[in-house]
Amino acid sequence: MNLPGLVSATSPDEVRLARNTALAILGLVVLRLVAAAWTPLTFDEAYYWMWSKHLAGGYYDHPPGVAVVIRLGTMIAGDTELGVRLVSILLALPMSWAVYRTAAILFGGRRVAATATILLNVTLMAAVGTLIVTPDSPLLAASSFVLFFLAKVLETGRGVWWLAVGAAVGAALLSKYTSLFFGPAILIWLVSVPKLRRWLISPRLYLGGLVALVVFSPVILWNADHHWVSFIKQIGRARIEDFRPAFIAELIPTQIAFATPLVWILGAMGLYALFKRNTGALAPRALISATFWTIVAYFIWHSLHARVEANWFAPVYPAFAIAAAVAAHLAQWEGCQRMVDFCRRWAAPSGILLFALLIVQANTGALSGYRRDATVRSVGVGWRELAGEIEAVRARVGAACVLAPDYGTTGWLAFYLPKGTCVVQPTQRIRWVNMPEPDQALLAGKLLSVDEARPGAPPYLKELFARIERVAEFTRKRGPLTIETYALDLLEGAKGEVLDRSPPPELE
Repeated sequence: MNLPGLVSATSPDEVRLARNTALAILGLVVLRLVAAAWTPLTFDEAYYWMWSKHLAGGYYDHPPGVAVVIRLGTMIAGDTELGVRLVSILLALPMSWAVYRTAAILFGGRRVAATATILLNVTLMAAVGTLIVTPDSPLLAASSFVLFFLAKVLETGRGVWWLAVGAAVGAALLSKYTSLFFGPAILIWLVSVPKLRRWLISPRLYLGGLVALVVFSPVILWNADHHWVSFIKQIGRARIEDFRPAFIAELIPTQIAFATPLVWILGAMGLYALFKRNTGALAPRALISATFWTIVAYFIWHSLHARVEANWFAPVYPAFAIAAAVAAHLAQWEGCQRMVDFCRRWAAPSGILLFALLIVQANTGALSGYRRDATVRSVGVGWRELAGEIEAVRARVGAACVLAPDYGTTGWLAFYLPKGTCVVQPTQRIRWVNMPEPDQALLAGKLLSVDEARPGAPPYLKELFARIERVAEFTRKRGPLTIETYALDLLEGAKGEVLDRSPPPELE
């Protein structure tokens, strides 16, 4: 099938444009690699890094995609900040290729393709979402290939591409459960375009679904072996038990920030143009709209009772970037063309500037006058120095193991303390179910608790240990700002089992 407007010949200008786009993407990747080597791990990254040391079919919080990405990176660059993030950042390369090809197939011409690729990469969602390795990094790449393979179905009319669609959806599901919404999005697309309805009775479509299920099957098997705990945890978020629609008001401001303002304006205008049918054929317009609005509709539903985190919108960003490129190049704008031209010209520079300022702020705090901001607790600034002080105390008092109160502190301690140090979170053991149990002999000896400083030890420690002695207090700082003060308590004489093996709340 030949789509209207599909470029059939390659001119020197188009070759130059493609080359410059590739060089720009490589430059952005290098910038992220530099930032990755400078920026300490966030607590989520340290937590996922611990997952990567014990790969499994699933985990309490997410499928295993992020753990595999980190494992591959640390195999190349070691257990360093850069190693943890390396493959996540490099995933921007295949992601960009897929978005470029998708835009070219759906809307013709390399200008739209180049603009869509650049705009996606300068959003904070993609720039920070690949730098800070989370499930959103492999999800962005997989979502881009879902769109690309669907575009190939449309372009070629060949059913074999449905198998590739299934593989891409399966890969997205290995990253995050919200990828399930690609299923209804695809069905809505097929139903809304008359000439595509023939696929609804094609075995290839359902074979693609089977491929997705096979790719996702390790997560299903893991959940079956663990009382379906991860499924129950995530599905439980969709239930409305406390109607609080005020959270809806947070959706647009957070997405303006994550998309960056100028890209967001273009994306919103592009979605409007696709809806008004004044640009592109029906099938491409319906594909972008269906993959965007189906997932967005769920998050609007979710926001009726709970906060929707800004990064949860990651799977719609490839489609959103293509819509932004449509607004920039294909749609006609009477009365506001000057604004569109301004956004197209300055979206990339402003996005890069915002990214650079965010990295500087997260590492130094200088831009806010060293006051607290949204990054101050999650980014592990000061943890390398703090870990050195904690290790000196641990060695001095002869503690065999370090206890941490939560998964974030556990991850940071495990990453920044000397390799092989025993670090354990005694509570929420479901988070560590894929890891070997700590040596009971180590838990029977002296232990060192690291927790935020409060008057006296936590009540659960008082009940469990015969002797508790505060041996030190240390601060974690970003410049002159004290982020947290940690108390180090020496624990001796455990009265019972140190590890709390209570079932997670989802199974109670």
